[in-house]
Amino acid sequence: MAIAPEHLRIASYADLCAEGISRGGIDRALETGVLVRARRDNYLEGTASDALVSAVRVGGRLDCLSLMRELGVFVQEEDQLLHLQVPRSRRLLRSPHSRRVRLDGRIHRVRLHWRDDDVAAHSSVARRVNALAQAIECQRPRPAIATIDSALNTGFVREHELSEVFSLVPPRLQELQRHIDGRAESGPETLARLIARTFGVGVEIQVPIPGVGRVDIVVAGWIIVECDSRGYHSGWEMQERDRRRDLAAAHRGYATLRPTARQIFGEPGLLLRAMQGLLERGRVFI
Repeated sequence: MAIAPEHLRIASYADLCAEGISRGGIDRALETGVLVRARRDNYLEGTASDALVSAVRVGGRLDCLSLMRELGVFVQEEDQLLHLQVPRSRRLLRSPHSRRVRLDGRIHRVRLHWRDDDVAAHSSVARRVNALAQAIECQRPRPAIATIDSALNTGFVREHELSEVFSLVPPRLQELQRHIDGRAESGPETLARLIARTFGVGVEIQVPIPGVGRVDIVVAGWIIVECDSRGYHSGWEMQERDRRRDLAAAHRGYATLRPTARQIFGEPGLLLRAMQGLLERGRVFI
């Protein structure tokens, strides 16, 4: 029993009855977990995440970093907040004195973004363009750029919508738009690209190299940077494949740096110093 093809929709009792579901059918759906009642006369599909249910229960819509995470857009910040969009006219929220919710076994504080989005009343999430603009404001510049890259790469927003996104952010953040590149396939890749560009040399991404394959980043025409994550580079077979690629690249005169995602996030200086050392020495042919 689906509320609608779009699982983010909130259904009322009248909506469900209009779809031919009887009161008894609704009760059975609630008992079996096919439906969940987030608050009075607000129903979601049983597959809805805790974040979505909590958003509706509080009386808002999932927004900003929380919506990015929900829909698979990269977010680096672990702020432990549930970000919600709430219309300015809605002064009385569900449990207005409670600003904490439990998600995934942990307590999260609620951050309300008072904003009037042009969005359907039955939607459990904020308008995409507004939510992305809010996510830019709620992060530091480099992670914000990585989020926008990811939003483009995943189709969360389209290239032609970026001008509207940046029209909604403060002037001090609008210059970030020139650093955006939706070809980046991961957050770590964006952050590594931004580190590389501090040296003022050529930086290419998603570069095909004969005999090697496509690599994440090429710096100054000869330094390859591959951004490894546990999900895509775990297991000995995957590591052996990566080493074979590195050897093939070395045969063609490339040096390969292979930082992990955790190192890029937590110790960006490691990659910065490695690039600096190679660039200062220069490309060496024996």
